[in-house]
Amino acid sequence: MSSDSPGFVHRVSIVVPVYQGERTLRGLLAEIQPLTEGFVTPAGHHAVVQEVVLAFDHGKDGSASVIRQLAAENAYVKPVWLSRNFGQHAATLAGIASSGGDWIATVDEDGQHDPAAIGSMLDTAIHEQADVVYAEPTNKPPHGYVRNWTSRTSKRLLETVFGGGQASHFNSFRLILGEVGRSIAAYSGTGVYLDVALSWVAGRIVTSPVALREEGDRRSGYSYRRLMAHFWRMILTSGTRGLRIVTLLGVLFAAGGIVFAIYLTITRFTVGDIPEGWTSQMVLTALGTGAVLVALGIIAEYLGVAVNMALGKPSYLIVRDPKDGPLGRGDDLRP
Repeated sequence: MSSDSPGFVHRVSIVVPVYQGERTLRGLLAEIQPLTEGFVTPAGHHAVVQEVVLAFDHGKDGSASVIRQLAAENAYVKPVWLSRNFGQHAATLAGIASSGGDWIATVDEDGQHDPAAIGSMLDTAIHEQADVVYAEPTNKPPHGYVRNWTSRTSKRLLETVFGGGQASHFNSFRLILGEVGRSIAAYSGTGVYLDVALSWVAGRIVTSPVALREEGDRRSGYSYRRLMAHFWRMILTSGTRGLRIVTLLGVLFAAGGIVFAIYLTITRFTVGDIPEGWTSQMVLTALGTGAVLVALGIIAEYLGVAVNMALGKPSYLIVRDPKDGPLGRGDDLRP
């Protein structure tokens, strides 16, 4: 028996950024099609996929023609045409902005993500009262060892050093509360990393175990060069902790310079065999370096304010009473 209120059905929008999906889109839509007729999650919640938003990111294959055909054949397919190639995260944001469901599921075009797992992710969201649910792979991602290790290490670095939220859980198979996702799509600045932006406003982010599949009949569109650029963008948009590290280093070097200057002055008068002018030169160098680094730290603080504004990080986000939204449609509602 469903734990939902009688008659309530969770409406899900599936957003698919499309770059080179000529060979895989039809198979993906075939898997999604039964979900558009309504389904019941493992925990008994009723849901339906009300639309599939295909955000075309100007790949070089025949994806555009396939999207047109699918839209003509299926009323639930909603094409979104970007003016040029903007990248996966921008295309995903464009699709999210064009969606209208209670929930937004972001799914890759290559068949790696099983749409059937959306039900268990929805159960997790309701049970945990979470705004965002990431798929937590129960198997190793279908990539090489080097790529998997590099991805895991870079996410840990982002999470621990640069304050990138729960970066170790970041991946492109997500379930997002609709109003949260559309707000992020509206506020985010140019080049913002989607998962970092979600961590700005999501009250609770959790994971749900999901098995990943092979990437369909095509090679990944991400070379190591592009993956490195991807990681660098994660760092640059993760917030201002990097700038605050500069401020901290400036203060530490300034304090160390003062201590070093005092030590050299005492040594000059007690030892006496230090070459003429060396002590004064080193004192000036230590104090000057400290002053420069402190000044850089102050500038970094001002830059931090400008960076947050440029990234579109909101000071707040107004949402409806959780009890009146999709998260309130379960017996395990938490205050």
